[in-house]
Amino acid sequence: MSDYILELDNVSKFFGGVIALKNVTMRLKTGEVHCLLGDNGAGKSTLIKTLCGVHKPSEGVYRVDGVPVQFESPRDALDRGIATVYQDLAMVPLMSIARNFFLGREPILKRFGIFPVLDHVFMARTSYERLSDMGTRIRDAEQTVGTMSGGERQCLAIVRAIHFGARVLILDEPTAALGVKQTANVLKLIANARARGISVIFITHNVHHAYPIGDSFTLLNRGQSMGTYAKGEIGKDQLLDMMAGGMEMQKLIAEIDGVRI
Repeated sequence: MSDYILELDNVSKFFGGVIALKNVTMRLKTGEVHCLLGDNGAGKSTLIKTLCGVHKPSEGVYRVDGVPVQFESPRDALDRGIATVYQDLAMVPLMSIARNFFLGREPILKRFGIFPVLDHVFMARTSYERLSDMGTRIRDAEQTVGTMSGGERQCLAIVRAIHFGARVLILDEPTAALGVKQTANVLKLIANARARGISVIFITHNVHHAYPIGDSFTLLNRGQSMGTYAKGEIGKDQLLDMMAGGMEMQKLIAEIDGVRI
């Protein structure tokens, strides 16, 4: 078995003549929080979709547990324990927490002909217990998701993925547009997942959110990696400087090309 649960070796992704990713190399260990940093347009979304099976690499090798893979769809990635929590969270606001927790995987108590009867008691109990186990308290599993805060919805999406067997969590800007307290709750949940041996890829443009929880950091700029660093090798201010430097370089290139940013 490999020391890494996920590996990208010189992975590139092209869309016609557009280079979305170029020679990106990244490693993820079991129980590690790996932060993927970059400004808008850096290639983070394309990398997410490559990791979770939406896109196939145009070049390079993608390995899971040391074995090269070619996912045909996100379902293939889920079957290997790679779950992605997108910013939209894939929830139905007018449905209960319990129904959203089991969305698409509802347990059936019995059937009347072709009509299934869902086990609502089991769904409510399980969702309440799993959220509590991960440090997220809710009043009632039957309350609608629309009554939850943004941070609580993020926590629900993350706990749902863990419950259904995620070994790797890919989190797409999970703290975007959250307040200070809600952000702290999400970061605490990520720490709890790491303590359980779950690997996390934390995608963000906010170094202040990434640095306290991250074990390693990869910086992206215009689809290319600016390097990967362990926490002991780089400070928060250095990460900020590198990101700012990448943005200034983009502006300089644009000015040379006669384009205004």
